[in-house]
Amino acid sequence: MFSYRHAFHAGNHADVLKHITLLATLRHLMRKDSPLLLVDTHAGAGIYRLDGGAAQTSGEAAAGIARMQALWAHPDFDEKSASAPANKAQAAINNEADALADYLALIAGFNRDGNDDWRVYPGSPLLMHALMTEPARAPVHDRLKLFEMHPTDAQALQAHIEQLEAGRQVTMARQDGFDGLKALLPPPPAAGGSRRALVLIDPSYEIKSDYAKVAAAVQDALKRFATGVYLVWYPIIGRPEAHGLPRRLKTLAQQAGRTWLHTTLNVGAAPGGAGLSASGMFVINPPHSLKGTLDAALPLVLQALGDGRGRGQAWSVEAGDAG
Repeated sequence: MFSYRHAFHAGNHADVLKHITLLATLRHLMRKDSPLLLVDTHAGAGIYRLDGGAAQTSGEAAAGIARMQALWAHPDFDEKSASAPANKAQAAINNEADALADYLALIAGFNRDGNDDWRVYPGSPLLMHALMTEPARAPVHDRLKLFEMHPTDAQALQAHIEQLEAGRQVTMARQDGFDGLKALLPPPPAAGGSRRALVLIDPSYEIKSDYAKVAAAVQDALKRFATGVYLVWYPIIGRPEAHGLPRRLKTLAQQAGRTWLHTTLNVGAAPGGAGLSASGMFVINPPHSLKGTLDAALPLVLQALGDGRGRGQAWSVEAGDAG
């Protein structure tokens, strides 16, 4: 049950797609100064060593974030990027549309040790925490709730949270995130009466039943809090449940009368044909700007990550109105 460890996959192409989508969504939501409840149902360890045994064994980070770092360091990146000026980090903060520059600036911020190669990769919990504690956002006091069941990863996550010294603003529970989510929705109203939440659902799908659990969790969440923003990551593999999940999520969104967005990234077959080559993100109640943001970012992502790989390379972004 606890065999999956994200340390072997941290910083791979699926993380790149997931985190660009997550950060672009969160940037938009943070335009408003009312607090957000942020939830990660399968938080992992929080941050990962790229020079450690797990990452070196799989090689997935070398084919993922390491290639993105090369793009970031390229002198022509500013010209290729949608709108980033010379100061890339400042551009990321100021320009929501440039999701790729924003993502890479944040990863670079976790690697300010003077080394040429990025040695750590932050997972979703630390990326969300980074945005909610930026000077312009910190006074709003967003809250971050994390769930993780793996005993080793839960212990590591708790240690990383303690290092943040965030007090009750960031909490974690060694609990099934599917079950834990129910008690959090709807979120309590803020001082002005508003209720806002972003939920990331990204299990490993190592267990086939996870696909059905994801759909059930989203269905329940929409009943409890229809205006929440829900992001679901899933692998694109040769399994009926994987192909059926986005169709099921689209149906749930339409039945609830909510807008949706579905994006996929296929970096092409790896040499030898082993390993995951494609994944998707399904977003319910996405920002209106998200489609254009991803349309601008993903061609550059695929160019960087697909180099030298085989057939199947493609990206897509589809969005739909409320049903």
